[in-house]
Amino acid sequence: MSTRVFIDGAAGTTGLEIRERLETRAEFDLLVLDDAQRKDVAARREALHEADIAILCLPDEAAREAVKLAEGSDTRIIDASSAHRVADGWIYGFPELIGSSAVASARFVSNPGCYPTGFLALVAPLVRAGLLPADWLYTVNAVSGYSGGGKALVERFESDADLGFRTYGLDLAHKHRPEMKGHAGLIHPVIFAPSVVPVYRGMLVEVPLHLGAIDDQLTPDQLRDALRDHFDGSPIVRVEDKGVQTELLLRDDATASDAMTLYVFGNEGGYHARLIAQLDNLGKGASGAAIQNLNLMCGLPETTGLRL
Repeated sequence: MSTRVFIDGAAGTTGLEIRERLETRAEFDLLVLDDAQRKDVAARREALHEADIAILCLPDEAAREAVKLAEGSDTRIIDASSAHRVADGWIYGFPELIGSSAVASARFVSNPGCYPTGFLALVAPLVRAGLLPADWLYTVNAVSGYSGGGKALVERFESDADLGFRTYGLDLAHKHRPEMKGHAGLIHPVIFAPSVVPVYRGMLVEVPLHLGAIDDQLTPDQLRDALRDHFDGSPIVRVEDKGVQTELLLRDDATASDAMTLYVFGNEGGYHARLIAQLDNLGKGASGAAIQNLNLMCGLPETTGLRL
């Protein structure tokens, strides 16, 4: 018997990708609202109650509204917004960090943000292993393709040929910061410096470290080995060997991917390190993560339908 899935917000960038990727899968029966019904509260409530699983691809306030509309039903929810990523009663949908079984058995799953996915993959396992301190002052430098900004930003980049680089979050209050701090187990909020470049998809998330100031015995090799141990056996997250890259690129013709690659670079003597995650902001950073969580919640192999 197929699982009934309703994508609330299927007209947005993430929702469209999820819908396109589920339409060909026989395991799912998609409940679809036409253009006239998409913003009709009664129609949305009916679909939310009829579905076995609802995937919310909405702005934060609309996602909170959808959860209220689903009250009284047994519908399980995957929320791709940032509304519930640090909320009580929600499982954080990063199986490689919190465990596949936790996602599989959850009723409410909050999909991780794209930038936090890279940051947490790099930092959370090392904090848990005791190699990096929870009270360190972490900085996150990140760059993404413009598709992560939704329709308005896509239109802006595609209509303005001179728009080459956009840095934002300059008020230091970006909504991803609580998610990064909380799920990495940190004492202090991170300094987060996000930017967007004129490529459609792809993302690099970097955490620079003064290893010598943290622990003068700590080496980049130890960090790399610890990450490799944590993600050992993962079909989605890979830790790259040292010395295999001279540069990391985001390309206009990048192939869609649900994988993520982690790198640890260090200077001679090991005093400095650069931890870098490379991923697709629409893949493991959004729709791919939602599909991975959906698979787990339906008792399917987590990589079914993923692009790896």
